[in-house]
Amino acid sequence: FMAIDPASGHVKAYVGGPNYRYFKYDNCRQGKRQVGSTVKPFLYTLAMQEGLSPCERVVNVPQSFNVGDNVWTPRSTDKAEWIGKTVTLKWGLAHSSNNISAYLMKQYGPEPMVEMMRKMGVFSYLEPVYSLCVGSADLNVYEMVAAYNTFPSNGIYVTPIFVTRIEDNQGNVLSEFTNRKREAISEQIAFLMANMMQGVVNQGTGSRLRSAYGLTGQIAGKTGTTNDNSDGWFIGYTPSITAGAWVGA
Repeated sequence: FMAIDPASGHVKAYVGGPNYRYFKYDNCRQGKRQVGSTVKPFLYTLAMQEGLSPCERVVNVPQSFNVGDNVWTPRSTDKAEWIGKTVTLKWGLAHSSNNISAYLMKQYGPEPMVEMMRKMGVFSYLEPVYSLCVGSADLNVYEMVAAYNTFPSNGIYVTPIFVTRIEDNQGNVLSEFTNRKREAISEQIAFLMANMMQGVVNQGTGSRLRSAYGLTGQIAGKTGTTNDNSDGWFIGYTPSITAGAWVGA
């Protein structure tokens, strides 16, 4: 688990494992796991940058890709009654539809998606393959939280910072530290994505935050799972905090 302040990048919470005395491994930064559907906001950000809008309507049908001599069709996770219906991109992200993600991947291709993820602060190796649209990449919590923070920080990528200064026992400042900020996406695209990701919490796969846990106020985010729930993710934000959690194994 990791949480940061959107504007400053100050790390507010950091849990790398159960107990460092017995488990000397940092799952936040060292551990990389398949990200599943938490990768989808990067693809939708690319779509917004290319001129689509959250209200863009798409037919919800399976999409197939030619991969060498084989044909690959991402498995649909939608309810049967939604197949064949015309839906909006906002609906597609809210319900984490693999069909809609595959449609967008077919429009733009894997290389532009990798480039977008790089701009937003994902620095681990990314293979430019079609399956990236459903989250085949192995990434860590640290880089995912920092990249998601681009949305509530109005398009600015902020490097997370753990320590701002070091003082001696007399209060003398021995060293001070600052972090780097740069524009990753436009403020308009960040706003559109924040609006779409609010739909995840209000009507979509993250709606239990409202219905089961009674959380109110402005919340946006994205869920992610991999085969047999071996990885479970939620990364979300309010205007004052960005946080991400991974559970698994």
